[in-house]
Amino acid sequence: MSGHPPDKKSDGLLERLRVTFQAEADEHLKSMSSGLLTLEHAPSGESKSLIEAIFRSAHSLKGAAQAVNLEPIGVVCQSLESVLAALKAGRIELAPPLVNLLHESFDTIGHLLSMDAVSLGRPQPLAVTTARRLDDALKEPPANVEQPDEPATEMPADMPYVAPSVAPETVRVSIAKLDTVMRHVEELLAPRLAASQRLLELREAVAMLATWKKQRARLQPALRVIEHSLLAPTPGAAGERDGRGALNGAANRKQELLKLLEYLDGEQVQMKVLEDHLAHLSRSAEHDQRVLTGMSDNLLRDCKDMQLLPFSSLLEGFPRLVRGLAREQGKTVELLMQGGDIDIDRRILDAMKDPLIHLLRNSIDHGISTPTVRSAKGKPPQGRITVAISQKDSGKVEVVVADDGVGIDVAAVRAAAGKLGVISLQDGGGADEQDALALVFKSGLSTSPIITDVSGRGLGLAIVREKVEKLGGSIAIESHRDAGTAFRIVLPLMLANFHGLIVREGGQLFVIPTIHVERVVRLPHSDIRTVENRETISVNGQAVSLVALGEVLEMLPSRAGQAQRDSILAVVVDMAHVKMAFRVDEILGGHEVLVKPLGRQLVRVRNIAGASVLGTGQVVPVLNISDLLKSAMKQVFKPRAASTGLAHDKGDIAEKCSILVVEDSITSRSLLKGILETAGYQVSTAVDGVDGFTTLKTGKFDLVISDVEMPRMDGFDLTAKLRADKQLADLPVVLVTALGSREHRERGIDVGANAYIVKSNFDQSNLLDAVRRLV
Repeated sequence: MSGHPPDKKSDGLLERLRVTFQAEADEHLKSMSSGLLTLEHAPSGESKSLIEAIFRSAHSLKGAAQAVNLEPIGVVCQSLESVLAALKAGRIELAPPLVNLLHESFDTIGHLLSMDAVSLGRPQPLAVTTARRLDDALKEPPANVEQPDEPATEMPADMPYVAPSVAPETVRVSIAKLDTVMRHVEELLAPRLAASQRLLELREAVAMLATWKKQRARLQPALRVIEHSLLAPTPGAAGERDGRGALNGAANRKQELLKLLEYLDGEQVQMKVLEDHLAHLSRSAEHDQRVLTGMSDNLLRDCKDMQLLPFSSLLEGFPRLVRGLAREQGKTVELLMQGGDIDIDRRILDAMKDPLIHLLRNSIDHGISTPTVRSAKGKPPQGRITVAISQKDSGKVEVVVADDGVGIDVAAVRAAAGKLGVISLQDGGGADEQDALALVFKSGLSTSPIITDVSGRGLGLAIVREKVEKLGGSIAIESHRDAGTAFRIVLPLMLANFHGLIVREGGQLFVIPTIHVERVVRLPHSDIRTVENRETISVNGQAVSLVALGEVLEMLPSRAGQAQRDSILAVVVDMAHVKMAFRVDEILGGHEVLVKPLGRQLVRVRNIAGASVLGTGQVVPVLNISDLLKSAMKQVFKPRAASTGLAHDKGDIAEKCSILVVEDSITSRSLLKGILETAGYQVSTAVDGVDGFTTLKTGKFDLVISDVEMPRMDGFDLTAKLRADKQLADLPVVLVTALGSREHRERGIDVGANAYIVKSNFDQSNLLDAVRRLV
């Protein structure tokens, strides 16, 4: 499944479904093999029904394989369906060479079924070759089928795998091992920071000793005066016999005081030895710290270089993707790519693959019109999408995805936002265009009339922003009606340690990533202005809202924070054209920090991106700027009742909803039922359209999820029948099918389906989001 990282629960469900699939697949394979054997000797009058039975088994096996992400099996079954459909229609004859090919195809499927799920998750040359031979059988005379242009790539089980030759200057290293080494190298930052802290403490000890030495030196004249007074003779002391005892006592005290003075004189020597020793330790620690810093920096830089890949490695598959998506929608699109030679962290490339695909899908589905519509507007029939990568500075890269389409309909966005409850109609009408464009990033907001695997769920752009911000980047949007839309994404070149600004608020230290810090200001209280009942300060002539960091983080007020000062300290943060000033108690300066995750117990904590360990050993939270700005906006602007109500209502929707799943494949039926029940819905099932319609007439359901290709009544006919029924006309219908062509999607819209999800692009999060929207 794509979209979100799988958790243990979904992994366990997928494993159980694959066990169920194995049993179902064996049954279908036996049915196809026995059916083909019977077909070879059957009278011509019975051949059509036998071919139909084999065709249905192949179709069911294909759908079940795609449901559990076993794509190689689905590829072979897809080509099998095409050949069997041609046999049914009489376009080709069942000649012996074709029979042999069909048997070989069944053997291929059996071989694939014997492989483990990990191997089947990768492309299989045997499956591709078999599918190509089946496809060729539709074009060439059957007699030629036995002599394929290229040999089969099946490999005997006992033949060892021979890796392709590798240049002597290179070596293959698994990504997992490379990531492990990178993590260990990044961990070197902790002892490096600790070494810097020890050096600082040692220098402080040297400074303390120097201060003590100066104070000791100031006592020296006084000690000399005392010593001289003790050594001078006492007048008349020898003649006073009655005071002999007192004289003895004074002599003893004098003797002890002389010993003390002698020790203090010797202390000077000891202090000099200690001073020299500390100076030597300080120089050694400074040398060690300098060497450790240089070695760790060089090692980290070299490991970073190993992680770098040209951006073009991510863009290679995009032309084919764009061409396929455009053809499905009857459009022609040219994709231009610029700046692909810029190197960037492989981990960032991996994380940006889905967001960029979302943006390309969005441009094709919403931006680019059909050739007829473009020509009517005086535009070239072929649309254009540009992906341009450029380096902004030494640590950032900008990715621009732009199209020359219709642009964003701001009025439609405002209307969709008002319908969703994000804004009121009055606010939507009064918002400027840039604020309205920012609404497209709201989760659940969509202007598409039907939910498909390409669009309509209102999740694509929300996911894009979430993933970009998680990488420490930002995204902005520009659009002009009938001129096109451009998404500008700013990303760091590397994921690793970064520089952070350490601040103190309410007695607690926090780290603010400096990539989002515009400036630090100290202002007198007189510079604070109140605009629309909120405090603001002026930054470059622009009024910027001022909020206390402690209030945004919902911390208890501290005495230090409440103390009146002559001036205030504030950190101005800027992210995706949203600017805010956060008032803090103290700014300790910028430091290089390494962000660590919070652990499984705290996977997601609002306003916190992770934690960092300072050289002192203190653990300091690293602030999540995206969350922080959202929390600050709630402080600045009063929350809207519509949004609050929406949030409360969504929590218990799943407990009230009853869903009917109509699916003829046991595996697909089990998959859909498991996903929906895990999400908290009540689920009933039906084996085909007739059974589904009967169930709907006798029970009460809130939504129907149906396959398309089923015996007795398919999903299109079931949807049309529901729309014609007065009682069930408004019941939402989601079609989940292997039929992904533009014609089938359009037919889904024509019969009145609310969502159309293709199994080959199946993602359980997409299904659940579609269900939540429709109910």
